[in-house]
Amino acid sequence: MPGYAVRRLGFAVLQAMFVLVATFAVTALLPGDAASVVLGEQATDEQVATVRHRLGLDQPLLDRFGHWFSGLLTGDLGRSLVTGAPVTEEIARRFAATALLAGATLLVLVPLALGIGVTCGLREGSRIDRVLTSVTLFLHAIPEFVFGLLLVAGLAVYTGLLPATAAGTEPAAHPEVLVLPVIVLVARQLCDVARQLRIGIAEQTRGQVAGHLRLLGLPERTVVLRHLLPAAAAPAVQQLARAVEGLLTGTVIVESLFAITGLGTGFVEAVQNRDIPQVQGYVLTFAGVVVLGNLVADLVAHRLTPQREAATW
Repeated sequence: MPGYAVRRLGFAVLQAMFVLVATFAVTALLPGDAASVVLGEQATDEQVATVRHRLGLDQPLLDRFGHWFSGLLTGDLGRSLVTGAPVTEEIARRFAATALLAGATLLVLVPLALGIGVTCGLREGSRIDRVLTSVTLFLHAIPEFVFGLLLVAGLAVYTGLLPATAAGTEPAAHPEVLVLPVIVLVARQLCDVARQLRIGIAEQTRGQVAGHLRLLGLPERTVVLRHLLPAAAAPAVQQLARAVEGLLTGTVIVESLFAITGLGTGFVEAVQNRDIPQVQGYVLTFAGVVVLGNLVADLVAHRLTPQREAATW
């Protein structure tokens, strides 16, 4: 386990370095000029040249990358071209709302996927298996934006049971504004996680180990929770890490739809304003969460099935 963890951590560092280089390269090659964005279309060439020099845009690309990377080492992501505020402060201000939304989604997603996956896996081919699989697949097929609008129309506008948006409210103080966004995000990710658990549980149930344990007289609850579930959970844990990635991309749509002032809406505004430092900061934040989530998922999966993971490494 320690050797695998060290190798996997080294690979995560390489992934992070690749993300850093790719993020800077892509944003540096975007069409347009940040100086023109700051000054507007009516600026003269002399004014643009002055702002380019002040922002360091007239320096060679490698020098700009070195300056940007040295700032990252000290936690400095630069300043917004629109507001002039530090990018780290802007991201930190919005991170709490996104973390609350993602955390609430995972609190609902994990036990729900666990219950559906185990139930369908133990009753493979039964009526309840077909019904639950069909429902989760149907929910997965609906785009977040469409499903969100349907929920707003049905549960907010028509019945008035829940608020339609979080505009003008603080999600931490008014958790009811998170109900509809959480439903949308859970519905999108539930199918994949539950399906991985269902497949694993069904395979383990048909195996010789499960039959031998039952012949020994162990209670069904013990067989499932202590033996079948840990062996079937490894692929589900990795799928859960991919679900976290889906939550990040989903929040961009969901936060915009429900007016939640989180990372998703901040990223959209930064792109619309062509605020390159902020775009870079948001991309690095999203990528960091993905790399860290995959690292944790791989370590947990290796712990659950060390022989298989070590053989495929």
